Amino acid sequence: MSIRNILPLLFVGMLAACNGPQPGSQITKSGLDRRNFQTIVDGDSTDLFTLGNSRGMEVCITNYGGRIVSLMVPDTAGEFRDVVLGFDHIDEYTAQPSSFGATVGRYANRIDKGRFLFDGDTIQLAANSGVHTIHGGYEGWQYKVFDAQQPNDSTLVLSYVSPDGEGGFPGEVRVDVSYAINPSNELVISYEVQTTEKTVINVTNHSFFNLSGDPGNNILDDVLYVNASQYTPLDTTLITTGEVLPVTGTPFDFTKAIPIGDGMARDSTHAQLQIAKGIDHNFVLNSGGNINELAARLYSPRSGITLEVYTNEPGIQVYTGNMLDGSRVGKSRIPYHKQAAVCLETQHFPDSPNKPEWPSTVLEPGATYKSICTYRFLAENGN
Repeated sequence: MSIRNILPLLFVGMLAACNGPQPGSQITKSGLDRRNFQTIVDGDSTDLFTLGNSRGMEVCITNYGGRIVSLMVPDTAGEFRDVVLGFDHIDEYTAQPSSFGATVGRYANRIDKGRFLFDGDTIQLAANSGVHTIHGGYEGWQYKVFDAQQPNDSTLVLSYVSPDGEGGFPGEVRVDVSYAINPSNELVISYEVQTTEKTVINVTNHSFFNLSGDPGNNILDDVLYVNASQYTPLDTTLITTGEVLPVTGTPFDFTKAIPIGDGMARDSTHAQLQIAKGIDHNFVLNSGGNINELAARLYSPRSGITLEVYTNEPGIQVYTGNMLDGSRVGKSRIPYHKQAAVCLETQHFPDSPNKPEWPSTVLEPGATYKSICTYRFLAENGN
């Protein structure tokens, strides 16, 4: 065969290797074995994709649920630590429903009783959280296999087409999620969604962060700042009441950086803490959708690692891992106990389809939903 005939075949092979599952072993910096993520789920191939930058930051993502499995960043001594909770085998994700590290949709967070009125019609979703629907229901995107393309070492694009009626939601919807690491040790997650019919959309990433790098430590000593002077309280079933209340004088006032545990200790008997067994609340960001304005900052005194969050979304859900109970055993065989991590989920407000006075989550045909979340990692010395 001539070299002219061979070259096209080589090019096709290179594309296949880049865009599809690849055989063989690859041990990541975080200690994951790629082979443990290469299987078939619901007829589609799953894999583990590794992103990195010139400074040694590493993010590992599986296309099963668009999940961040590990995230390695340097501490003040230059040692790399894995700062997200996750599992070292795909079976741990498929065997038991969870949102660890996942791309959550079609609608992140809760919808009251799984229903809402839409142009005079009642849309009924499957209830998967008591009487409510959470994170898209049983057919949420965290349980779907995304198509994957990795155009370079620092970028991954995941795509999924959600059929009309999936989970009870109207419209065929396509979502494209881009994960990109830049030289500033930022992980930028960008979402774009289009629909064939009028529908509702609210997408986020559900990573559990422990900036100490050791989930055996809880996050109560981690110092949190949230650029929000208001929050949306919950009823006893964890549905937003429709109120927007000031954080001043409450356990939800993180307008000045304070350890999470100290914030909650302001009033440990506060009804909202009792309802959620900690913090599991939407904060109304003062940034007003300005992607360049800091939304939240989390700092671990154990590692010196700081996480800054930027977003064009109006809200952020702060969840202090209240439902973790040690029954899930993660990477390095460490059980995940209560408050072993904190989630910082950029979003529209929970149950917005039932609260028309809040920022709309409606997506019309011909329009594109665009959401951006930037997680920026620093060490105490500013590196």
